[in-house]
Amino acid sequence: MVGIVCFTCPGLYNALLGLGGAGRIDPAINDDANAALYASYAFFAFFAGSVNNVLGPRLTLFLGTTGYALGLGSYLAMNIHPNVGGFVIAAGAYEGLCAALLWTAEGCFMLAYPTESQKGMFIGVFWSIFNMGGVVGACVSLGQNFNSENLTTPIVGNGTYIGLLVINILGVCLPLFLADPNKMIRTDGSRVKTPRQPTWKSEFRGLWIALKTDPLVIMLFPMFFASIWYYTWQFNDYNGTLFNIRARSLNNLVYWLAQIFGSLIVGLILDCTRLTRRHRAFIGWTILLFLVFFVHGWAYVYQRGYTRESIALTTNRMDVYDHGYTGRILLYTLCGVLDSVWQTTTYWILGTMSNDPAKLAYFTGFYKSIQAAGCAGAFAADAVKLPYMNIFASTWALLVAGLIFTLPMIHMRVNNHTDDTDELE
Repeated sequence: MVGIVCFTCPGLYNALLGLGGAGRIDPAINDDANAALYASYAFFAFFAGSVNNVLGPRLTLFLGTTGYALGLGSYLAMNIHPNVGGFVIAAGAYEGLCAALLWTAEGCFMLAYPTESQKGMFIGVFWSIFNMGGVVGACVSLGQNFNSENLTTPIVGNGTYIGLLVINILGVCLPLFLADPNKMIRTDGSRVKTPRQPTWKSEFRGLWIALKTDPLVIMLFPMFFASIWYYTWQFNDYNGTLFNIRARSLNNLVYWLAQIFGSLIVGLILDCTRLTRRHRAFIGWTILLFLVFFVHGWAYVYQRGYTRESIALTTNRMDVYDHGYTGRILLYTLCGVLDSVWQTTTYWILGTMSNDPAKLAYFTGFYKSIQAAGCAGAFAADAVKLPYMNIFASTWALLVAGLIFTLPMIHMRVNNHTDDTDELE
């Protein structure tokens, strides 16, 4: 059910984002809105774990869904009234607050409910359902635009926005039907521990204690920071720049489909009981290292062939029937695989550090806060028209840096079993 909630809310929003410029060829307003979204997200996510522990994950998840409908609605409003850019940016800032709540509650559910041997599969199943939102949203866009008479018109039609918005609104009430965490019993018979009547003071103190008692989580911060920095280059500077609306819609569809397969496969690998948990952690790290260099080495071949200046001088964008399109859509498919493997592995590593919902809420809040700060910086860099190559190079470098810092953390912190001493008192 948590996956379905995220399917209808951030999943559909991601489908729109994946079109490049949220369906608009000029991504300026979208860049500003996303910079506001992720800056707000970064600030509030740091404290969202405390909010989650006081209000409970069900109410926190419900409140978190409300911002996505407003965000999608703001793009529809801009399609009708092009001078409402300020509203789009303000909606982005509110959506950032809601995203902080939603993703922290989601992480608490997803990492606390499974047994230690199920965490990879729980993450993989969640990520697959969540990304079905991107698939459905991309299908809506593809169906609306595949036979469009004017493929050079870069703006997605109102029908696409309305279709996504209707599904989005249906998901807002779903969190109210989730099971109460206090009544949850895992498959091994153990109960889920939930905070007992915490106060705001105790929760903010718990935030500090989580960092103080488990400081090695700081070594994951570079991995968090890089974890969606690449969205800017993938969505705006590659998909949104090189292709017409039909090709962008098809690219968007295969990107989110690839996420489903990538998350399920790596989830199975990370839960393989024939290997120790430490061995699985190093295998996951190695898979990420290979994907980062393979995908970005291939992408560099294409990126060196165009600049902002050269794109500005041409009105034609690549179509699905053009020569060279096959290689480019295959690359975009691998970008989706890389994203799903990166996110699933990051969540899984956090899950190895604790089984306590309160502590996992703090860790998820750290993850989403640092992640959002990185994404805000990337969209801001795109908004001020930094060269495409600079944004691409920073994407590659940050991913490698994140893996370098994570390796010693895995060596020192990931154990074959989570001890009670790892939990917060």
